[in-house]
Amino acid sequence: MEKRKICVVVTSRPSYSRIRSVLRAIQDHPDLELLLIVGASALLHRFGSVIDTMRAEGFEPTAYVYNIVEGELPITMAKSTGLGVLELASLFESLRPDVVLTIADRFETMATAIAASYMNIPLAHTQGGEFTGSIDDAVRHAITKLAHIHFPATKQAGEILVRMGEDPGTVFLTGCPSLDVAAEARAQSYGNLFEKYPAGTGRKLDWNSPFLVVLQHPVSTEYREAYSQTEATLEAVRKTGMQAVWFWPNVDAGSDGVSKALRTYIAQNGSMPIHFYRNFSPEDFIHLQDKAACLVGNSSSGIREGSYLGTPVVNIGTRQNHRERAKNVIDVAHSAEEIYQAIRSQVAHGKYPSDALYGTGDAGKRIADILRECKLSILKHSSYW
Repeated sequence: MEKRKICVVVTSRPSYSRIRSVLRAIQDHPDLELLLIVGASALLHRFGSVIDTMRAEGFEPTAYVYNIVEGELPITMAKSTGLGVLELASLFESLRPDVVLTIADRFETMATAIAASYMNIPLAHTQGGEFTGSIDDAVRHAITKLAHIHFPATKQAGEILVRMGEDPGTVFLTGCPSLDVAAEARAQSYGNLFEKYPAGTGRKLDWNSPFLVVLQHPVSTEYREAYSQTEATLEAVRKTGMQAVWFWPNVDAGSDGVSKALRTYIAQNGSMPIHFYRNFSPEDFIHLQDKAACLVGNSSSGIREGSYLGTPVVNIGTRQNHRERAKNVIDVAHSAEEIYQAIRSQVAHGKYPSDALYGTGDAGKRIADILRECKLSILKHSSYW
C-alpha cells in the first residue's frame, strides 16, 4: 500500500503545541509520510524560535516559509497572509501532498487553506466549530468552509460544524491534540524549570514559592489598546506581590504595543519578581502551568489545557469571549483592580477538578488513523441539500 503524504504547516508557538502529538503519530504511522513545512513566526527568534524546539524533539522540516512582514499591524497581517499563499502554493506544487493539515484559526493558517484549496488538495482542519467573538472566528469559519476533513475538539464544536453545513461524514470528534501533551507531561516527573531555563529577562525566581504565569496576546480588533491593556495587567500582577513568569506575545497586530509595555516595565521596575521568557517546550509549559498558582492573560492554553490540569485561570478581555470553558476560569475586563481581585480569589481557591471538556489525551493517534483511512475528495457537499 502506497503511503499517504500528509503535509502539516506549523506557523507559530501555539500551533506547534496544538499539533505536536499529531506530527508524532503521523511520523510513526507505517502507512503515512509526514511532510513538515515550518514558517512565519515559528522561525523567528523574537517569538521563541519554535523551530529549535521542533528539531530538538525529532522533527526535521521538509521546507520553510519566510512570510512575516514586520510591523504587527492589520496591514502586515494581511500582507503576511498573501505572501504565505504565494510561497505555500509553490511548495505544495513541489511536494504533491495527498492531504494538507492546517491548525486552528491564526491568520497564517488562512494562507495554508487558500493555497491547498485552489490547488485541489484535500484540506484537513483542527479546532473548527469554536467561537471566541474575535476576528479569529471569521478566519476559523472561513477555513471550515474550505476544509474537507474536520477534527473538532469538543462535542459542541462538532455539532456547530454540521449546523454550518458540513457533511457529518467528514466531521470526526477527536479532542484537542494539546491535551495529549498535557496527559503525557503530567505522567512525567520534572525538576526546577527556572534552573532549566536560565535565559530570559528579569529577576531570578524561586521555584518552591507560589508564582503566576502570564500570557497575554494582543487582540487584533483592539490593537490600538494593546499598550494600555498590558499596563493594566502589569499593575494587577505588581499589586499581588507574587512572583510571575511572563511570556512575550505572539505576532498579531498590536504585538508591538504589548512588547513596548513590557520593555518599559523592565526598564522602570527591575526589582519586581517577574521573569520574562520567549518560549518553553510544550511539556515544560504544561509542567509550569500545572505548578502555577494561577494563569493570567488571554491565551486559550488556560481554557484548553487548564481545564484538564485544573489550573486556576484569570481570563482577561474579549479574546476568548465565547470559547467553551470549565469551572477553572474567571473572566474579567481590562481593569487592574478587577484582575487583581480575580487573581487573589483564584490563588486562594487553588486547584480545580480535572475536566475532559477538550479531550482525554489520544487525539494525535486518532487523527493519524483517520487521515490514513478516510475517503479523500476535493468536492464539498453541504448537508443543507
